[in-house]
Amino acid sequence: MSRTVRVDAITVGYGRGEPVLRGVSAVAEPGRMLAVTGPSGAGKTTLLWAMAGLLRPVEGSVTVDGEPLRDRDDAVGRGVVLVPQDNGLAAILTAGENLQVALIAAGAPPVDARRSSAAALERLGLAGQTDQLVEELSGGQQQRTAIARGLALGGDVLLADEVTSELDAGNRQRVLELLREEADRGAAVVFATHDAEAAAACDAELHLLDGRAELLRAAPIAA
Repeated sequence: MSRTVRVDAITVGYGRGEPVLRGVSAVAEPGRMLAVTGPSGAGKTTLLWAMAGLLRPVEGSVTVDGEPLRDRDDAVGRGVVLVPQDNGLAAILTAGENLQVALIAAGAPPVDARRSSAAALERLGLAGQTDQLVEELSGGQQQRTAIARGLALGGDVLLADEVTSELDAGNRQRVLELLREEADRGAAVVFATHDAEAAAACDAELHLLDGRAELLRAAPIAA
């Protein structure tokens, strides 16, 4: 099922501090890649966390197909997959086990989870690291493992937070192509990035600065 995530004039902060986002709006549409850009501290991660149900706006709303997003469990149930900037992997598990645990938790039978994990790691050039502990992997390999996990989950919405920051040019291009494949199969892809070239590969770009948002490029209208 294809899903649209709509962010409508949200204000989001942490605790009692000043809001990180103020009146920000955005739309993640099926079949489209939205780049979220801006300097460090501009609120890129905060926006993705709000779209993932991890943060509740103090003003405004986040909806999935027109229905309010309640929390992270609700987002997971609606197929919203988040690949976090810090990769979120369990260091004491192997690369393959990290994927398998996530897939089994999502309801996949163990046999299917192993098969899908192996296929996803191979797509990221990590077939040789399947049985290697995450703590033994390089930063770039860990980042690719986290991306593989996100792809294996096959969500209707894929939120990717700075997932190319530690990759060389070849692997960065590979990841961009895989994100495009996700959009082509009908997923709504949101990609937070500092990389201007990576952002240019997306259909639209939302630029954050001082808690505000500006749509620099809009997605083309489908024929």
